[in-house]
Amino acid sequence: MATCRRARSSYLLLPLLLILAACQDQPPPRDTGPGSQGNTAATAATVAANAAVAQMLDIDDQRDFEDATRGLIASPEPLQVRMADGTVIWDTASYAFVEGTAPPSVNPSLWRQAKLNSITGLFEVTGGVYQLRGFDLANMSIIEGERGWILVDPLTTRETAAAALAFAREHLEARPVSAVIVTHSHIDHFGGVLSVLEPDGSTEIYAPVGFMEEATSENVIAGNTMSRRAMFMYGQQLERSPRGHVDTGLGKGPAFGSPGIAEPDHIIGTTGEQRVIDGVQFVFQNAAGSEAPAELTFYLPDRKAFCGAEVVSRNMHNLYTLRGAQVRDARKWSAYVDEAMRLFPDAEVYFASHHWPLWGNADIVDFLKKQRDTYRYIHDQTLRLAAQGYTPGEIAEAIEMPESLAQSFPNRGYYGTVKHNARAVYQRYFGWYDGNPAHLDPLPPSLSAGRYVEAMGGAEALVSRARSEFDAGEYRWVAEILNHLVFAEPGNTAARELLASTYDQLGYQAESGPWRDVYLSAALELRQGPPAQGVGIANAVDLLRQTPVEEFMQLIAVMLNGPEADGEDYSFNFVFTDIGETHTLTLENAVLQHRSDEPDPEANATLHLTHALFVKLLTRQAGVRDTVFSDDVSLEGSGLDLVRFFSLLDRPDEVFPIVTP
Repeated sequence: MATCRRARSSYLLLPLLLILAACQDQPPPRDTGPGSQGNTAATAATVAANAAVAQMLDIDDQRDFEDATRGLIASPEPLQVRMADGTVIWDTASYAFVEGTAPPSVNPSLWRQAKLNSITGLFEVTGGVYQLRGFDLANMSIIEGERGWILVDPLTTRETAAAALAFAREHLEARPVSAVIVTHSHIDHFGGVLSVLEPDGSTEIYAPVGFMEEATSENVIAGNTMSRRAMFMYGQQLERSPRGHVDTGLGKGPAFGSPGIAEPDHIIGTTGEQRVIDGVQFVFQNAAGSEAPAELTFYLPDRKAFCGAEVVSRNMHNLYTLRGAQVRDARKWSAYVDEAMRLFPDAEVYFASHHWPLWGNADIVDFLKKQRDTYRYIHDQTLRLAAQGYTPGEIAEAIEMPESLAQSFPNRGYYGTVKHNARAVYQRYFGWYDGNPAHLDPLPPSLSAGRYVEAMGGAEALVSRARSEFDAGEYRWVAEILNHLVFAEPGNTAARELLASTYDQLGYQAESGPWRDVYLSAALELRQGPPAQGVGIANAVDLLRQTPVEEFMQLIAVMLNGPEADGEDYSFNFVFTDIGETHTLTLENAVLQHRSDEPDPEANATLHLTHALFVKLLTRQAGVRDTVFSDDVSLEGSGLDLVRFFSLLDRPDEVFPIVTP
């Protein structure tokens, strides 16, 4: 096996990649006190709402804590992981406040999940199967083979994966890594792979069909917008505190380090496919299009152990993720869980890519049934209510999970929620339009907000009404009416502060980690404005060099300013001398088209340059004029036309406001 294959750096999922790159330079702020970001205290209404949750659920049930600590071999408390330059990218001590009874400012159900996700260490799952939990957002599992270790999902970054493996080797036999299995195409499950491969190239890599395509292409052209929204979803600007970020529900949060990827040697594409990997028998399930576009689960028949990847986890997952992404298919997802139950009916051990394991066939079957039925219930009830004429908002408000599912902690909305998942099902089938013509062509907020404020008696009357509603605990309504005022009068300090306080309360009550982070990030933006530093692609230039050129060209196409390009006609050939590829961009009808089959002999210009220099040019690390007329490039045709073309490309706003106009 050639070792040069391992030297390939990283083709990466752009939105999370940009978050990782940005956070290397701008780590999340540390907690300096419960109100250091200006948060208001929990109100009586919030205290009552959270108390009601505690009464509704058996918060003190210790079964999950027993499972989450079972098999503990060693715990690296506290755990701190640094990059080569000393930057801390993972620090479990920052969550040391997550202990004891939930404070008034945190939903007690989310607090319980946060405590469970804080349990860190190396664990024995069953004979010859181990897990490293709490070293990153995801778990890394270790399976004992004949020659060495088989690693499952090597975390997000080089640094966290290396730290986890080193810790395992301290407490287990220091064996080589004979194989790596990547369960799916999300970066927290493959980004650390380059740090765990054997230097001699002997480590084999297994991944689901479509892995490289999905891992390299998903959401690239929408990366800037998704990255900005993801800063809200993951609470990137929030302090770690009882009034800030406490957990994502899926884990503590993404690790902010150096991600990478390696091309698989073996592709798993068929359900029921059997492989012997380093002497261990595997039976695979292809679960493409469930939680990820490319995903697999597997079963170890000799150990009766089922790895559910992220098809099942100890929370309700997202059918739609708040950073923005294509909606997932709830019916297909549910069917995969049902299929796994039929494929692996004798499972005595369950473990997965997040959270903690489960033991005993009866408990595993019960868990899988409830996971299966959660997604199917939301799917079926959404369509039932839609058939009766209910709108997405009405459906989200109406659906209540049956008692058997609502009382099950692994089905609680710690990550996804019933409300936004129901909207996702509606969107998948019917799109954004609910059939009401009043919603077909509504005024944008910038035009309608002032009229709403005027209709409600003006700004002063609206704020007065909002204060009364706030005191009554009607936070959702307060947020709706104050949002109009903030958009109509962005400089209205009283409105901004009251809306921020409203978002505080909504965040404190949220059971979902992402909902909490979104609300509290909105409050922070209202008080302090957007962040000074965004998540621009220039921060990830070393990794973007490995992005396939075809997809980078699509990114350029969506940067084109259509109104300014109207009437312009250009064609340019880009010859990349270092990778032996030629790509042509043609501009007409204010649309940029790309092809790579053959150069255009009538092009306005042909530019010969390296791909690395091209990336620097597009990320503004190199100037257009300096590049075009540089001695390091060869230009045929009109350099002025090329400069004019680049002037038509908009630079994305990396810190655009979200809760203000």
